[in-house]
Amino acid sequence: MIGITKLLCNSQNFGDSIRYVKGAAEEKFGVSPGRGPVVVWNCTKTCNLKCMHCYAESDNKQYEGELSLKEAESLIEDLGEFKVPVILFSGGEPLLRKDIFHILDYTKKYNIRSTLSTNGTLLEKDTCRDLKRLKVGYVGVSLDGIGTKHDEFRKTKGAFDSALNGIRNCIDIGQKVGLRFTINNYNYDQLNDIFKLIKEENIPRVCFYHLVYSGRGTEMIKNDISKEETRAAMDLIIEKALEFGTKVEILTVDNHADAVYLYMRAKEKYPEIADRILNLIKINGGNRSGMAFANVDFQGNIHADQFTWQYAFGNVRDKKFSEVWKNENHPILNGLRNRKSLLKGRCKSCKWLNMCNGNFRSRAEAVTGDFWASDPACYLTNKEIGVEEGVGLV
Repeated sequence: MIGITKLLCNSQNFGDSIRYVKGAAEEKFGVSPGRGPVVVWNCTKTCNLKCMHCYAESDNKQYEGELSLKEAESLIEDLGEFKVPVILFSGGEPLLRKDIFHILDYTKKYNIRSTLSTNGTLLEKDTCRDLKRLKVGYVGVSLDGIGTKHDEFRKTKGAFDSALNGIRNCIDIGQKVGLRFTINNYNYDQLNDIFKLIKEENIPRVCFYHLVYSGRGTEMIKNDISKEETRAAMDLIIEKALEFGTKVEILTVDNHADAVYLYMRAKEKYPEIADRILNLIKINGGNRSGMAFANVDFQGNIHADQFTWQYAFGNVRDKKFSEVWKNENHPILNGLRNRKSLLKGRCKSCKWLNMCNGNFRSRAEAVTGDFWASDPACYLTNKEIGVEEGVGLV
């Protein structure tokens, strides 16, 4: 995640204390020295929607092999001992897991901040009260358009109205909540409307995700936006971040070219803050999947992130997460921690490599078949990254 509001407005939010900590860029096993990684746990694969871009390929059915409550408690105990700062509960739809409130309470006992990634359709008032009682740090609700546009993307009529009602229920009781919006060709024209909704509903946080070609998202490669459209989207996000100031936390996710682009824009338009921005993105260190970020899927398999399920490093049923995570022998996991020598094409020679760290590997593999090729979603020109014209992805 890239804290756009943090970089532009020097805001102070919880995530900034994880993303912008001195020494973080050099830490191989966690967010910073002495701490474990942020862990996304897909606690179930079952979902009441069937979204077009779902990396988990979830559906409204039961899947075999889901971690039991006892296994979940063992995982949380280990993550607590490993000093994991945050568990992001995802799915599927995590609120469909019958023991989710017990699990959230158990997480609280181990002093791990819990956050929830949900489609929002199940956020009834009593549910929101329970989440607040359990001190859930943040609820992220996915909205991928306004009204029927969202319903079409999520393949469920009424999904938008239910999700918006869930957001309102959270706001009404003081449970921190925000939007998650994945930018693609289907909803690119909805960006201004999303910002209008944020203002009208007093929504305090929004994360704009770049499409990752994983799961059903691999079917959407041709539906990603162009590099020119990505730059225009970033210009709008920057404009709105300055307009909202610290009242709304704006972040972008899954494309670390955003940090470099923001710095270049700041040098042109806001030179007085450019040096501070540059210093912060150096501290952050770019994409840190396999280091500061980890994923455990619904069956207990351990991955570098939730979009890289094609590579598993072990299973929490067989060995503790902390033991697997400290393994330096797996070629992909170790490669991610020492990736600069493995990267190819534009990424290999990019002058911003220390601030981007090669961006997203699963996108590169989905397009080229090579895990270490350049990320095709990088929208910076060869001139901007300091490589010769004609240099490609591999």
